[in-house]
Amino acid sequence: MTNPSTQESIKDQANRVLQTVYGYESFRPQQASIIEDLVSGLDCFVLMPTGGGKSLCYQIPALIRSGTAIVVSPLIALMQDQVTALKANGVNAAYYNSSLDYEAAEQVMMQLHTGQLDLLYVSPERLLNAHFLQTLQSLPIALFAIDEAHCISQWGHDFRPEYSQMGSLRERFPQVPFIALTATADHATRHDILQRLHLHQPQVHISSFDRPNIRYTVLEKRQPLKQLLGFLEARGQKSQKESGIVYALSRKRVEEVALKLAEEGYNAKAYHAGLPGEVRQQVHQQFLRDEIEIVVATVAFGMGIDKSNVRFVVHYDLPKNIEGYYQETGRAGRDGLDSEALLLFGMQDVATAKHFVEQVPNEEQKRIENFKLSSMVAFAESLTCRRNVLLNYFGEPSQKPCGNCDICLNPPTLFDGKVVAQKALSCVYRLNQGFGVRHVIDVLRGADTERIRSLQHEQVSTYGIGKEYSVDEWSSLIRQLIHMGYLFQDVQNFSVLRLTESAGPVLKGQVELQLALPKKTLSKTNRPAGKSLRDNLSDADREVFDELRALRKEIAESEEVPAYVVFGDAALVEMAKHKPQNDGELLKINGVGESKLARYGFEFLALLRRYG
Repeated sequence: MTNPSTQESIKDQANRVLQTVYGYESFRPQQASIIEDLVSGLDCFVLMPTGGGKSLCYQIPALIRSGTAIVVSPLIALMQDQVTALKANGVNAAYYNSSLDYEAAEQVMMQLHTGQLDLLYVSPERLLNAHFLQTLQSLPIALFAIDEAHCISQWGHDFRPEYSQMGSLRERFPQVPFIALTATADHATRHDILQRLHLHQPQVHISSFDRPNIRYTVLEKRQPLKQLLGFLEARGQKSQKESGIVYALSRKRVEEVALKLAEEGYNAKAYHAGLPGEVRQQVHQQFLRDEIEIVVATVAFGMGIDKSNVRFVVHYDLPKNIEGYYQETGRAGRDGLDSEALLLFGMQDVATAKHFVEQVPNEEQKRIENFKLSSMVAFAESLTCRRNVLLNYFGEPSQKPCGNCDICLNPPTLFDGKVVAQKALSCVYRLNQGFGVRHVIDVLRGADTERIRSLQHEQVSTYGIGKEYSVDEWSSLIRQLIHMGYLFQDVQNFSVLRLTESAGPVLKGQVELQLALPKKTLSKTNRPAGKSLRDNLSDADREVFDELRALRKEIAESEEVPAYVVFGDAALVEMAKHKPQNDGELLKINGVGESKLARYGFEFLALLRRYG
């Protein structure tokens, strides 16, 4: 297609592509403005949570702008999934990476040279090959999309050296718009990405990190296997057979848990980097196609899983950082339907994680990883709304309880925290916002240490004003103030505590705030049983939904594609509720575009007409 000339025509074209190709009536927040910017030729930086619809932000411009869009991804699995889904929607797409044999790679290059491709997904190694770059410079390129952009940053949780040369692309292709996308990046990582990619006056689009459909629960780890089985039983997993991922840190534990689940009658398999490639590929495909329900895996599994109907994610062990945890839990509920995230947390996990961090040879990297681990522990020990902790960590201050996490559903004892907060914030201020949590606590408690004496901090007015609380209790209270957005830890400056703009009104006594009484042990939380997908349907609609799911599975198996590529769970739920009877009504279902109507409409309508 050719470049549109007016803003209005961009909107019209974007909406038409959204409806006819993807089958959606309206854009999610931020998508439309990102698409307009990119189609207009502007560089963009996009921070959008997993499941927020990042891929549409470059796929739709790729279908509007002339030329081929080049999408850089570090993950072969994600490339394959995206291309499969695009082809199901009638889009000309391909991938170019090390998984292709010589003949297949030549075929892709021929399609690229002859202008047959709307999108080409490439690995960073292939893209930066001198011959490949020379080829691209002779062809019309619609745009460059750098996916998983946090991989370029040393502050990112998944730094990849091969990404570090991406900045050179911007100079090589001065007229082509660039878009960098990531689901997880704190302030330091965002700044680093923008610097390293050399984007031209980029439009920065930051979406909300809130995933309200995910329920976050943390349990103190006691007999973890029993806790996992109890969680699955409460969800009715044996009858519902929903998709889920269980993450564990070691290969040995992955295999033990997978074996135990299988012995208990669950359709579960192990996945980790130590397994032969063909076994990993088989497990991956079986999970995508709903042939197995539960994968027990190390974090090697899941990056690049574009599976929309994962209903729960369990962390059997503590993740190393909040970015990883957020990204992994975000693999649940990508379709927007109710999903759960369970974390089993024990202090032994912390010791194990610290041991691994200490093995990092680079001191700067070690410091960063220690900070990120401490933030993860603080999340697990939090006595305030879990969602607020996550949102505040990513720079999206929130003090409103979410009502859908274990803390909100089973709240701790609260007390008037105004004076306590003023003591802590005032102490940070009196110390010129130049010290970390431990030193602030020592000053509050009036500790007699050599460091305090050498700095003459026994002379500040806040020295000893907080003796009524122990070190652990002050740690909890200060963490709550961080989670609530009144303090933040400056990771780029040795994690010193600094006051936020919100702290001023608290210090002046203008804000009433509640803090949670620190608990001696982590809550055991009587977890309310989560809703399964079918619980939101009437008995009659459940029968239709089950039949639709069976039909989808049959079609997916015959086409050798994942079930969600045919239709996602959200589309099936909508079909079961509304029971469309003709082409026009079926097109109104979110996720049914013209290509899918042509491919699958006849069979699905034949089934639905029996209930019309």
